[in-house]
Amino acid sequence: MAYQLYRNTTLGNSLQESLDELLQPQQITPQLRFCDNVWTFVLNNVEFREVTELIKVDKVKIVACDGKNTGSNTTE
Repeated sequence: MAYQLYRNTTLGNSLQESLDELLQPQQITPQLRFCDNVWTFVLNNVEFREVTELIKVDKVKIVACDGKNTGSNTTE
């Protein structure tokens, strides 16, 4: 399976910074799962903020692959 990696993009960096900021003071306690080098985060009652816009959603699921190279370069 081919994964598109966002780790070194603006999106990936922003997501990592936001999660770190919320996890440290325990403002959020995400449900997470790790299976077959894929992380799944489930967050409830989430707010996404842009400069002039606020979007509230009941549930967000983030699925991300492990950034480590497993030695397999197969793509579909």
